[in-house]
Amino acid sequence: MEKFARAVRGHWGLDVQMGEGHSRARTGYSAENLATLRRLALNLLKLDKTKKRGLNGKQFNAGWDHACLLRLLAF
Repeated sequence: MEKFARAVRGHWGLDVQMGEGHSRARTGYSAENLATLRRLALNLLKLDKTKKRGLNGKQFNAGWDHACLLRLLAF
């Protein structure tokens, strides 16, 4: 039961962080593929220890600062 609860909380966190619930990708494997990419991006943000910011701040930095984005992608 605890493992299931962790999985539900993890998915809910992804939806809140990346706006997964608002996605219009619903055909074929597109929703699953995009969820995988979002999970990858979220994990890269969590691994980043260069600045002490929350996930929203790190996501904002990666969106505006190309050097920050490249550093995240180089993990």
